[in-house]
Amino acid sequence: MTSQRRGIHLDQSELLCKKGCGFYGNTGWQGLCSKCWREENQREKQKQIQEDWALAERLQREEEEAYAKHQKPQSQSSITPFSKFEERKTKEKSSKVHTVTKFFTPSTKTPPKKDSPFDAQSSPSPSSSAGRHSSLDSDHATREFIDFLKPLKSGREIFKQCRAFTESMVYKRDMGADELSECVQDFYQNLSDRLQTQFKGSSDHVDSVMDEVEKYMMTRLYKEVFCPETTDDEKKDLAIQKRIRALHWVTIEMLCVPVDEEIPVVSDSVVKAITDVIEMDSKRVPKEKLACITRCSKHIFNAIKVSKKEAASADDFLPTLIYIVLKANPPRLQSNIQYITRFCIPSRLMTGEDGYYFTNLCCAVAFIEKLDGQSLNLSSEEFDLYMSGQASPSGPQASGVSSCSPGSAALSQVHQRLDLLTGLGERQERVMEKARQLESDLIDWTDEVEQKVQSALDSFPAETNNPTETTAEETPSAASSAIDADNIENELLPPPLQPQVFAG
Repeated sequence: MTSQRRGIHLDQSELLCKKGCGFYGNTGWQGLCSKCWREENQREKQKQIQEDWALAERLQREEEEAYAKHQKPQSQSSITPFSKFEERKTKEKSSKVHTVTKFFTPSTKTPPKKDSPFDAQSSPSPSSSAGRHSSLDSDHATREFIDFLKPLKSGREIFKQCRAFTESMVYKRDMGADELSECVQDFYQNLSDRLQTQFKGSSDHVDSVMDEVEKYMMTRLYKEVFCPETTDDEKKDLAIQKRIRALHWVTIEMLCVPVDEEIPVVSDSVVKAITDVIEMDSKRVPKEKLACITRCSKHIFNAIKVSKKEAASADDFLPTLIYIVLKANPPRLQSNIQYITRFCIPSRLMTGEDGYYFTNLCCAVAFIEKLDGQSLNLSSEEFDLYMSGQASPSGPQASGVSSCSPGSAALSQVHQRLDLLTGLGERQERVMEKARQLESDLIDWTDEVEQKVQSALDSFPAETNNPTETTAEETPSAASSAIDADNIENELLPPPLQPQVFAG
């Protein structure tokens, strides 16, 4: 009879884009890859723009008709504001389309707009950015970026474009997070296309340059684009943190995690995995945050391999990743996921091991948010009691969990020892109770003896005799008492010996 394996299963097809393009999807993009998401988003925006234009034209037409009824002679003047309005909207639309492409013009003499922040920023010096970017990390990233670009022929031009775009983003902090992401992604795309032409399709060179571009830009923009005020990322962080705290009772058996933490090597790998996923929050660059996730995942695979003594599968990896996230409760988890989704180079999330592990992390977080009793083979009543803290699972039998991992035997032994300790505690309590009873009995017995002695003394008082009345029976006692008299020594003892002179 074979027992059916319980646990969390995820078909690999669920990790891919819902459009079927072959790239990895993302919950932040509604299950789409970055390419399909942008295309879908662009279509929705174009549709919204057309609807807005139709609404504006209808409102303007109604305004013109109402104005013409009151002032017919000046009907011609009512057309002028609409023409200006249409001209202004056209300029805004064209400006939005060419916001990013203007950075790639070969000429550097293009005059900036009057309200542009580049009027006093003509020098390519890395110290000319806003004051908030003068931190040590930003300066260090700038120096590394300059050193990397020096051997390239177009390195100076690339740096000027990246610096100008980075400085312009500082003044767009009031924009929505999706709009900021779109600006950055458009810049990535345009620069990548230009580098493809320059390096004649050498993807390795393009990837290395784009990695440095991302590192430079996101290090300097981190404060502006990470968890911006225009989003509810902070609210989501608090919600998932509270959710994970409420799930502290979830055991390794409930998730059917094939990891035996009794093995020192496995325990060490689990600790390293937890450390890596927590360390993700300390990094600024999306690539470095992804590297933390990748290292965490590799430690998980190593722990599973040592525990099972065979290669780990995807069905083993996802439950273990969920278990690691529950134990680590990483800080600002949702903000970090959203930051990577919005500002990482798209190709890194769509393919490769970084994209695979990141997609699994998104699935793990989504699973934790929707976790219920059925997911853990528990009844809804048990799940509600555990979540409210009114009860906690005491062991595998109490939670209805079968032994589905190597650590179940060790955990069962721990529970047996806990039961033994509980029994010893009860026995010790009984012994202490009897000892206290014995002490009380001794105190009562002592009091009772004292009372009886005192009662006897009170019943038989001591008799005192008159010294003038002496009977014949009292003569021996009187004689015995005379031993202490002063003259007894002279009357009864022989005379002392006298010294004699010996003559011989």
